[in-house]
Amino acid sequence: MRVVVQRVSRACVRVDGDVRGEIGIGLLVLLGIAKDDAEEDAEGLARRIARLRIFPDDTGRFDRSLLDTGGAALVVSQFTLLSESGRQKGARPDFSNAARPEVAGPLYDRFCESLSKIGLPVQTGVFGARMEVELVNDGPVTIILET
Repeated sequence: MRVVVQRVSRACVRVDGDVRGEIGIGLLVLLGIAKDDAEEDAEGLARRIARLRIFPDDTGRFDRSLLDTGGAALVVSQFTLLSESGRQKGARPDFSNAARPEVAGPLYDRFCESLSKIGLPVQTGVFGARMEVELVNDGPVTIILET
């Protein structure tokens, strides 16, 4: 799994113009699932993200997590995070490392369920849909994690 986590003051995702998920202060999580990922990866990554200390304490130091702040997570599936383009001669990225939808969909759901079980409010996009993501990146703070 490869994930891009952005600290936001607000974020939303739309499908066909309709808001499907929306949060205030929290994390926008763009989640890419690889073909060799498993349920343990989804659960472990959810724990890491919930405890990722990228929110400032009273002194401005990154010392608070999403659990500490009471913020929410907006999780959006994004298979394009698994693209490889470094060795190709052409300009088209290779997505062969991304999991097929029938594998990725349940792992996406498991990841979201894991965040929720940890105690975080979770909003989502629509797996496999063409989405519009709107966000206000706070900081900006953007972290890339992999399993």
